[in-house]
Amino acid sequence: MAILGPFLSLLFIFLVALLLLKKYHPHAVLLIAGLGMLFISLLLKNNLPPLKNPTGFSGFDLFAFIKESFSSTNAGVGLMIMAIGGFVAYIDKIGASNALVYVAMKPLSFFKKQPYIAASLVIPIGQTLFVAIPSAAGLSLLLMAALFPILVNLGVSKLSAASVITATTAFGIGPASAITASASSIIGTESVNYFVNHQISLVIPLSISMMITYYFVNRHYDKKNGFEKPTSTYTNEKINVPLIYAIIPIFPIVLLILFSELFSLFPSPIKLDTTTAMIISLFVALLFELIRTKNLKDVLESMKVFWNGMGNIFKTVVTLIIAADIFAQGLISLGFIDGLISLTQQIGFNATGIAVVMTVMIYMASILMGSGNASFFAFGPLVPKIAKTLGVESTTMILPMQLSASMGRTVSPVAGIIIAVSEIAGVTTLQIVKRNSIPLTVALVVMLIFHFI
Repeated sequence: MAILGPFLSLLFIFLVALLLLKKYHPHAVLLIAGLGMLFISLLLKNNLPPLKNPTGFSGFDLFAFIKESFSSTNAGVGLMIMAIGGFVAYIDKIGASNALVYVAMKPLSFFKKQPYIAASLVIPIGQTLFVAIPSAAGLSLLLMAALFPILVNLGVSKLSAASVITATTAFGIGPASAITASASSIIGTESVNYFVNHQISLVIPLSISMMITYYFVNRHYDKKNGFEKPTSTYTNEKINVPLIYAIIPIFPIVLLILFSELFSLFPSPIKLDTTTAMIISLFVALLFELIRTKNLKDVLESMKVFWNGMGNIFKTVVTLIIAADIFAQGLISLGFIDGLISLTQQIGFNATGIAVVMTVMIYMASILMGSGNASFFAFGPLVPKIAKTLGVESTTMILPMQLSASMGRTVSPVAGIIIAVSEIAGVTTLQIVKRNSIPLTVALVVMLIFHFI
């Protein structure tokens, strides 16, 4: 019976992949598959994920999972994504995105002949920002507002621009990262020490490998798909708003960096989350519009664009994230993670072999569940015991496992970051995953070689 659950979870994974490839509605496929796995787990008397407010009847509890997923998602990452989506819609409507492109295109005109170099340079820049803004979906959508139109105007396709932007969050590093906090806690060290002495030295060669592979992969696929560079740019076109509007798209990023742990500008620390930064930036944009138009009624009316943008993101992105969450809970309840762990223990490899296998397994689990946190939190706590048994340092095993978790999320078609970016870019999740798969697989191999050999 112990092997039945993991076997059934693999069967569900195959069926879901088949239906998604046949372009069935992904929200419904993931949600129904997740409920199906939870129902089978109930029949098998497996431990279901805990509910904050159980109904008292296990049959109704299956649907209570959906309610609680809605509640937790909408109160956290869902609200953040909706706020960013509304802000992106608003700055596009008032012309702030065009102003940013116009201003940025002049100093970046050097890259007009080499746009794919510019796209690759987004990776280390974004990775640096990710240390200060440790929200994968949040940072990616901020970069979609600030950098996506610039990259497209330089001469890369929307798909290429979206792919490098998602790649900026491929490594969950830095003291503020949830995965870093968990990893450092497991091995008993400070987050800052773990970041400075272990993460940075390994991430640098990985970032370089990704810059190189993304350059060739995006250039190859754009050429193969018949993409043609835009014939006009904002360097020679007039815009209808003041150039100062160019600061509006990047204002949230500036706020989040200034009020992050990287700076200590005030005696009493001021903490600013992404959602609050987006709301502040919205009102800054409204103030700009009021000064420019001097028409209070029209400015207040323009907030409809923000609300509509939030609504569009909710119905397309947030609901899909919730469906993917139910799917992940179903996999866990059927013993998918436990099955992988059991397989690892039965292989009989040495310390390096087990670390490599577990790193790859976490990578694959993140792809399937769309969450780096979920896969790492399931495997990570096992490291100290395994490391002690094999006589190796926990850090040696946990570092590549921790990085592979966020790397796998970057090639997952059900990850929130991929879903959100694909919606704004106007491409499919599978298209982004296809672009990301080669560079992230190369980075995974480079990491294993660099760390263990």
